Amino acid sequence: MRRVLEAPAELGPREHAARTRGASAYHARAMPAKTVTEHIDKAIRKIDKSKNIDHWDRNLGRYDAEELMAEVLGRKLTPKLCDTVLDASAKKRYATMVERRVNGEPIPRIMGHYTFRGLDMLVKEGVFVPRASSEFLAAEAVKAMRWRRGHRVAVDVATGAGPVALAIANEVRSAEVWGIDISAEATALGRENARRLELRNIQFRSGDMLAALPRRLRGEIDLFTIHPPYVLHTELNTLPREIRKFEPLQSLTDNSDDGLGLVRRLAADAHAWLKPGGVLLVEVGTYLSRRTQSVLRAAHLVEVTWAKDSLGVTRVVSGRTPR
Repeated sequence: MRRVLEAPAELGPREHAARTRGASAYHARAMPAKTVTEHIDKAIRKIDKSKNIDHWDRNLGRYDAEELMAEVLGRKLTPKLCDTVLDASAKKRYATMVERRVNGEPIPRIMGHYTFRGLDMLVKEGVFVPRASSEFLAAEAVKAMRWRRGHRVAVDVATGAGPVALAIANEVRSAEVWGIDISAEATALGRENARRLELRNIQFRSGDMLAALPRRLRGEIDLFTIHPPYVLHTELNTLPREIRKFEPLQSLTDNSDDGLGLVRRLAADAHAWLKPGGVLLVEVGTYLSRRTQSVLRAAHLVEVTWAKDSLGVTRVVSGRTPR
């Protein structure tokens, strides 16, 4: 008997929905959900290809991808955790954060906070993002303050969100610490961070350099620290997008010819504000080390020297007022 082939019947809405559900279930079985590790590996590839990021370290993509994942999961990554499957909500949030990073947005801005020398501080748009490299400046400042005797006063100039000032206040609890910045938005964030960290020995004020300080501190300060905006105005367009687009212009350049305009002003004023033997610490790029030393010597500071971090990179130049 010859078999007669019939045209397939048109599917109704219910039949179509049932078949769609069946197909979806099949694909879900055929394509298992990705693990945390697989999502991280995909993010690394995307971050590594981004031209909006300064890839100063070949492992930067992994650092960033893992840090964002830990933020999404709310805990430190472990091998066991990395083998688990990421749920739909976490997957969507992670993908959004990775795209923001690929676009050049700094990791602390994406997360809304940053851990600096063990202190978890808020980060927000319009205020310079704290950098891990500044932890060395904070360490040198804490060391210098611990050598001082009596009532000790430290002032962090161009403080931004206040990471260096807050670290000094936290680690030298008997000291009086000030963070000053021309940006009222920055000092407001510094105050908010101090409240959250319950640090009561620190104050923040906005104003043009030392004009923000009370006059009673003239001749009473033990230490100045500054991470100045030392990028030349003509070099701003050469900066990576993650800096050029997301950092306030005033935190990048002081519009001077050599990038050391604020350092020159602070060094000149140091004698009137520092105690005899008071210290000025300046964080600069390695290429500015010698010029910064010359600026401090020209301002008649003594014992001018420099310090290298654990990577052997010159980070901090220092000088003292005569004793």
